Amino acid sequence: MTLLDFEKPIAELEAKLEDMKTLAGDSDKDVQTAVKALEKKILELKKETFDNLTGWQRVQLSRHPDRPYTLDYIYEITTDFIELHGDRNVSDDKAMIGGFGTIEGQTFMLIGQQKGRNTKQRQLRNFGMANPEGYRKALRLMKLAEKFNKPIITFIDTPGAFPGLEAEERGQGEAIARNLKEMFMLKVPVICIIIGEGASGGALGIAIGDKVFMLENTWYSVISPESCSSILWRSWEYKEQAAEVLKLTGKDMLSLKLIDGIIKEPLGGAHTDVKWMATEIKRTILENVKQLNSQNPEQRISERMDKFCSMGVVKE
Repeated sequence: MTLLDFEKPIAELEAKLEDMKTLAGDSDKDVQTAVKALEKKILELKKETFDNLTGWQRVQLSRHPDRPYTLDYIYEITTDFIELHGDRNVSDDKAMIGGFGTIEGQTFMLIGQQKGRNTKQRQLRNFGMANPEGYRKALRLMKLAEKFNKPIITFIDTPGAFPGLEAEERGQGEAIARNLKEMFMLKVPVICIIIGEGASGGALGIAIGDKVFMLENTWYSVISPESCSSILWRSWEYKEQAAEVLKLTGKDMLSLKLIDGIIKEPLGGAHTDVKWMATEIKRTILENVKQLNSQNPEQRISERMDKFCSMGVVKE
């Protein structure tokens, strides 16, 4: 299991606890008492650690190699997911996935960026960085959902849109800009959930929704802390300082009214209990889609546009 720096003191205590449990006998009351005391100490340390994470530590958690990705959640919350492929123009971008799936008897269009677990998968998925055809595929699927009057759920987890020369030649900026425009006008409910990294226009290209949520240990920003540090200080050494200044955590986003809510993660992060995390996401989706379905399309579009147009407005 991969341990982050701030998790090591907890891991040391947990290792000590396992040793004590191995040595303890059922009849040894003193050792059993010590085991219970250590279990309590570990729980208190975990709560204190994860309740007071810095911005950079949340960035680290959002990139944890064991963290669940889009398909992990989709397979947990749906009963019959059918993936659809291709943008009907250039190719099928493996970094962007989508298709129809059923949640509690209701059909949804589920779209999101997908990363890989090992070297081959990461290359196949291009590290979750979509090309223009990925965003065009996403838009095609959104229009398909609109045609059949099915709500749309998007899962955002990307270090950014692919910045290669070939992506720019095929119109990366235009593809993302078109998605922004078209998503504002979708007649069906749109719920967006940031499940990992939410970087720049690569994230925003599928993040215009009636409701936008962030998991507790995720980040959402115009630029990554490392890139911000390299631009401002000509070095990556100030990435921790940049993470604080950027105010990229869920709490920061919520206080700035840039998102609609935070979905709490299990203690230790989403990777510690994927089923529990998926259940929370499923509950959030069902609660909000019920409320959104009670509105007519014109009202949803109007409120969606008002919400995003009010962001960044300052009155003096």
